[in-house]
Amino acid sequence: MKLLELKSKLNQLETIAFKLPNGTLVPNHFHVTEVGRITKDFIDCGGTVRHEEVVNFQLWEANDYNHRLHPEKLLNIIELSEKVLELENREIEVEYQGNTIQKFGVDFDGKNFLLTTKQTDCLAKDKCGIPVEKQKIKLSDLSDEPCCSPDGNCC
Repeated sequence: MKLLELKSKLNQLETIAFKLPNGTLVPNHFHVTEVGRITKDFIDCGGTVRHEEVVNFQLWEANDYNHRLHPEKLLNIIELSEKVLELENREIEVEYQGNTIQKFGVDFDGKNFLLTTKQTDCLAKDKCGIPVEKQKIKLSDLSDEPCCSPDGNCC
């Protein structure tokens, strides 16, 4: 999800909830302790120079059970960040403390912001010899037509 879409969703909500990939909610007394722009310049294993930018939110939960972040407050934080940091409409990445700092993408189910899993990947598979995964076909999906007939589907 990009920043403008998240802002639009916030304008429609009375409360904010983030749901982890395992289905549990981030405790409702969480805080957004950072809104920022993260820039990553790197070279992939194939030698290609790459540049990525994301808008980053850091969620943190404290023993502060008396305060809850409301949509209008988060919108104010985002708007200040847009002005000061010159944030653009980029994908959002959320950091949240699990066993270590975890990074998530963001989606929305109509009620909750969904923290989606992210995966590492090789960006230069064609240059480092990693074979392309073969397409898996179920035999039951093949035609009933005999394979070796003159007009069969595999000869």
